[in-house]
Amino acid sequence: MGALHQGHLSLMHRAKAENSCVVVSIFVNPLQFAVGEDYDRYPRNLSADQALCEGAGVDVIFAPSAEELGLNQQKITQVVPDKSLTAVLCGKSRVGHFAGVCTIITKLLNIVRPHRLYLGQKDAQQLAILQKLVQDLCFPVEVIACPTVREPNGLACSSRNLYLTDEERQSASHIYGALQRAQSLFQQGVGDRHSLLNAVHEEISRYPQLQLDYLDLVDSVSLEPLQEISLGTSALLAIAVFIGKTRLIDNICLHRRLPIIAIDGPAGAGKSTVTGLVAKELGLLHLDTGAMYRAIALAVLQAGADPQDSIAVAEIAAQAEIDIRHAYPLQILLNGVDVSQAIRSTAVTSCVAAIASQPAVRQILLSLQRSWGKKGGIVMEGRDIGTKIFPSAELKIFLTASVAERAMRRYQQLAQQGEVSDLESLKQAIQERDLQDSTRQLSPLRQAEDAIRIETDGMTVAEVVAFIVNLYAERTQTHAK
Repeated sequence: MGALHQGHLSLMHRAKAENSCVVVSIFVNPLQFAVGEDYDRYPRNLSADQALCEGAGVDVIFAPSAEELGLNQQKITQVVPDKSLTAVLCGKSRVGHFAGVCTIITKLLNIVRPHRLYLGQKDAQQLAILQKLVQDLCFPVEVIACPTVREPNGLACSSRNLYLTDEERQSASHIYGALQRAQSLFQQGVGDRHSLLNAVHEEISRYPQLQLDYLDLVDSVSLEPLQEISLGTSALLAIAVFIGKTRLIDNICLHRRLPIIAIDGPAGAGKSTVTGLVAKELGLLHLDTGAMYRAIALAVLQAGADPQDSIAVAEIAAQAEIDIRHAYPLQILLNGVDVSQAIRSTAVTSCVAAIASQPAVRQILLSLQRSWGKKGGIVMEGRDIGTKIFPSAELKIFLTASVAERAMRRYQQLAQQGEVSDLESLKQAIQERDLQDSTRQLSPLRQAEDAIRIETDGMTVAEVVAFIVNLYAERTQTHAK
């Protein structure tokens, strides 16, 4: 809504890194302010916002007036979100607020038609509501949740921080401190509602300037109140506090699950082989996402459908039953039939990239992957496991190798299967695949900022596996402390 800050800037940088064109919308939305709220005094500085956007390399600034969006009418059709998502947290005291948010977001999505929508985790309730909006109304857009950005003292970046005096800003830093106290308890194994909320409440009560509006522990997706954070649960510890007339919100996510290893990297880097061996060594479940995409590609070929026909592919993907047997070697079942070898054929390899790039296929498999990952205790590999699917994985690996090395591995693999191939053609095919994967509209290949890059040229598979196993031991021991 303007008065852009470092949190907004982080969204721009993320979007710029992952897209060819970035649009920033700036609009102080009157529909989401109730009578008596701060609409008239909400910070506005379009020239400063424009300079920040230009510095970030933004392509388009969309800053319409209320009249241009049709809000000057006495009555306007509104988009009303699910009441179960608005009956808690901010929705309890800001009646109608989220209908205003959903209405404007719907208008913006219809006008701009983006492939991706970048939103901050600080507004966690808004994030959950908009994720459901996009899903329920079938918007062809991928919602990207981005981490909360904080000032040096821990205060979550917000346009409303401009209201604060220096003294109030210092007091406001204790909001995050209170959340961290609960987080520390959680990391020690405490997961019940009373203990976590009480820890935050006690800390907040130490600072008279902080007046609690609400404090709650809810499921991060359904927003239903939680009594206990059980295994497989993603919880949101959310708070709203008044400092004078200024109302600030903040939250932290608390996940109770077993550790996850996420292995990303380009095609042909040996992710599937390494992942299976790491899973075997550590006694974890192996989720081969590349094999899942290959299974869909095989189903498309078996049906005689055109891999470029997105409608036909989506129908086939929705009906396909994929099962992964977590034994070593990995066994892939498609509609009850073992296709572990069939999905490695040249025909499947030649069309899997085109099929994997289709949004409907990704959404179907994404849901399946996340359902397997809720409890953790798995090793997952794929093109964007660490960046998009499980960005909170305890250990992220970016496994790669030179084009020449990957081509030689593929050449040897085909030779073992009795297939004749040309090494130079394989090199060219891998280069083309790398380009396609890194420039695709849907989830391009990217290395996560906190991933450990492993260049495997000259390394044996056993050496790579041992390296990852040791990293896992170090990470899990650190988290245990």
